[in-house]
Amino acid sequence: MTTTLNLPLVRLLIIKDWQLFQTQLAAYVLAGIVALTLIGTPHAWAFYVGSLLLIVVLVAVAAFSISTSLLVERKEQTLAFVMSLPISPLDFTVAKLAGNLLTFGVPYLLILVGTLAVILYTPLPDGLLVFAVLLFGHILLAYSLSLAVAMQVQSEGWNTFVMIASMVLINPFIMLLGQIESIATVARGSDIVWSVTALAILAGQLLGSTALIGFTAWWQGRKTAFY
Repeated sequence: MTTTLNLPLVRLLIIKDWQLFQTQLAAYVLAGIVALTLIGTPHAWAFYVGSLLLIVVLVAVAAFSISTSLLVERKEQTLAFVMSLPISPLDFTVAKLAGNLLTFGVPYLLILVGTLAVILYTPLPDGLLVFAVLLFGHILLAYSLSLAVAMQVQSEGWNTFVMIASMVLINPFIMLLGQIESIATVARGSDIVWSVTALAILAGQLLGSTALIGFTAWWQGRKTAFY
């Protein structure tokens, strides 16, 4: 089994995933824009409704990317067709990882940039930016964990459990941030201050996400068979 990547075919598989799901992803981005519009409105009820909608959209994007690209493919047994192509397990791993990161990453980054812009250019306290970035960091970590499990575990039940469990932890995480004075106080103020605690949490989220994706790529890439 060759270890050389079939880059043209990997590229085609990535493009296939993107073209297959781009309409749904555009709908998620549109929903994110609606949420951000509500958040930027100077009314308390609009802020809370928009914040809830924004979290729902982010969770939906993460779940959609993994479930449609990996879980549904397995359920419909389209992997048999992929195996008929001149593609190695390494090619398949790279294509699926890159395709998933693309379909999740594009709407995720667009909504992240939009969120930061709303915080900075509306009457919302600028200090809320720290809180928002940490929330996005949690979403990224939860997505990375779900993707790592989905790439390695065939059971649809376990994959669904991990996705739901990791996303359900958003609410306790928000409550935890609200209990940390150096973060909660900044979120209510006009200055953007990154405390040691906030930086440590963000670093842990980024390192954890990178480690999960890196381990998945290494573990799957060393396999000599698709199963």
